[in-house]
Amino acid sequence: MTGDLPLLGFGLPVSGSWATPDTMRHIACLAEELGYASLWTFQRLLDPVGAGQGEAHRSVHDSAVALAYVAGHTGRIGLGTATVCAPFTPPVVLAKTMASLDVVSRGRLSVGLGIGWMRQEYAAAGVPFTRRGARMDEYLRCLTALWTQDPVEFDGEFYTVPSSHVAPRPVQRPHPPVLLGGTAAPALRRAGRLAQGWIGSSHQDLSRIGACADLVRDGAREAGRDPSAVRIVVRGVVDLVDDRPPSRRPLQGTREQIVDDLRALHAHGATEVFLDLNLAPRVGSPDADPAVSVAYAEQVLDVFAPAQRSTT
Repeated sequence: MTGDLPLLGFGLPVSGSWATPDTMRHIACLAEELGYASLWTFQRLLDPVGAGQGEAHRSVHDSAVALAYVAGHTGRIGLGTATVCAPFTPPVVLAKTMASLDVVSRGRLSVGLGIGWMRQEYAAAGVPFTRRGARMDEYLRCLTALWTQDPVEFDGEFYTVPSSHVAPRPVQRPHPPVLLGGTAAPALRRAGRLAQGWIGSSHQDLSRIGACADLVRDGAREAGRDPSAVRIVVRGVVDLVDDRPPSRRPLQGTREQIVDDLRALHAHGATEVFLDLNLAPRVGSPDADPAVSVAYAEQVLDVFAPAQRSTT
């Protein structure tokens, strides 16, 4: 591998039969040893009956709990949520959780937030589904205030914080990087305007990464921010095979084909790609053989290990 590739991260085992404490610890430590930049989780509160979400959404651990667990077994590798649906949690609760996670990880956290799209999860969380964009804009302002002001006071349309001290403060200053999900143009511009970057979803059309990155950076530019400083993080549901398939999707194929895909993503603006097996049917299902899943994850981690770049 060469230097024209994005930073590489890896999806922490949080979904399906392989997502045990021992496997989380093993994969986290192995990824750190092999030079990966980051570990990522995702959120799924429930799997509505008849929604057809797929096997990988049936059993998913809490993002912050999983990251806190592996934080205690690692020392360098970054930790991130990709993503947590912000409106499901009051800003003051999320601010406390993420500040605490930043403290116990000694400043390794990136906070990936989404706006959510599943009406059933909104209903279960007791949050109105309407006016999600306006709610998210205010949420981000409130979250930033909670992390950076002391005492903090916030009086908005959706959220209120009486004049208060909120501690502990995050280790990172002014606060952990916030990355936003979303695919619509307003969401992409919001990521550049109000956050430090953007995270693509598992359903993201990887052929459109360049267009998405441009919109995010346009949002940063319009807000008077440096567009080159914006992070563009791509979730890569990787499918490594031994022989070249006759037809394939991006990040499916041999090592050489997938490396070419990573190189193309970097050329189109991706600053980081994390290889995620949680959403691969042969790994993330509660019915998958956990030993087979772990062996496959070890293979993928070894094949694309950033530590090998200087020698390959």
